[in-house]
Amino acid sequence: MNRNLSHTLNDPQQGVYFIGTTPPRAGTEDDKMAEIAEKLLGRLSSLEYDGVIVYDIQDESSRIDQPRPFPFMETRDPREYAYLLSRLSGRDTITYKSVAQRDRHSFEAWLQETHEKFSQQHLVLVGAPSSEGQIQLSLQDAYEALRDSKLPFNLGGVTIAERHAVKGNEHLRLMQKGTQGCSFFVSQAVYNPQATIDLLTSYARECRARGESPKRIILTFTPCGSQKTLEFMNWLGISVPEATRWRILDAPSPLSESIRICQNSLEQILEACLPLGLPLGLNIESLTNRKEEIDASIALFRLLKARLELSLAERALV
Repeated sequence: MNRNLSHTLNDPQQGVYFIGTTPPRAGTEDDKMAEIAEKLLGRLSSLEYDGVIVYDIQDESSRIDQPRPFPFMETRDPREYAYLLSRLSGRDTITYKSVAQRDRHSFEAWLQETHEKFSQQHLVLVGAPSSEGQIQLSLQDAYEALRDSKLPFNLGGVTIAERHAVKGNEHLRLMQKGTQGCSFFVSQAVYNPQATIDLLTSYARECRARGESPKRIILTFTPCGSQKTLEFMNWLGISVPEATRWRILDAPSPLSESIRICQNSLEQILEACLPLGLPLGLNIESLTNRKEEIDASIALFRLLKARLELSLAERALV
C-alpha cells in the first residue's frame, strides 16, 4: 500500500525511498513511452519504494569545458512521464524542473499546467548549470513565483556536497532554501562520503544553533560499472576520490565493487550523521541505460534500504 508521500517526507521517524529515472527521448510515441514505463515498473515490482524521481535533463555543456561522455539528447516532458508513472504505479512522483529557460510569466503558466493537467504535487526546481548563457528566470525568482501562485506544491531543492567542500557554505544555502519554501532536499550522487558528512554535520549544527528543525535530506547513490560511466560521473561534477576510482576500475567486477563502495559510504554517513537527528532518505538511480547498471541499481536499492531501515530501528530503541 502506498504511503502518503507528503506525510512521510515530513515524518522524521521514517525513511523515504525513491528510484531516480529520466524520461524517454524526445519524439518517443505515447504508446512506446507507456511500454518503457511499464518495463521500468516491472523491474521495480519486487521493491517497496515511495515513489519515482523524474529528472529534467538539460544540456550542461556551458558548465564544463570537457566534452560530454554521452551525447545530450532531449527528452519527453518530465511531467508527462511522471504523470504516466504515477497513474500506472499508484505511487507519487517527484518532478524536476530546470527554470532558467523561461520568463516568469511562462513559468507561472507552467506551474498552473503542472497542477491541473499533470496532477504533479512534488517539485524540485533547479537553476542554471552555470552563470554563462541567457538566464531568463533565477531560482530565487522561481521560488517567489511558486509561493505567489498559492498552488499546493510540495517543494524540494538540490544539495551538492562537492560545493560545500569547495565553498564551505552549502549548509547556509540549505537554510536559505528552507525559508524560501523547500521542505526536502535531494543530493547529488554520493561517492565521497566525507564531503557528505561534512555538509550534513554543518547543516545539523546550523539548525540547532537557530532552533530550527532540519529538513529531509534524500541521499542519492548510483552504481558504476565502467570507465565511461566514471567519466560521465566526473563530467557531472560527482566527486570520486582517486583511490575509489581505481578500486572500481581494477576490480574483477566493477559493478559489484561500486555497490560495496556505496554500501560502505552509507554506513559511514549513518554512523556520523544519524545521531544528529537529521531525517534521511534514499534515491537510487542508474546514470546509463545499460541493463547491467540498471539491474545493479535495483540490487543497490535493496541493500541500502535495508541498511537505513535497520539504523532507524536501532535509533528508535535508544
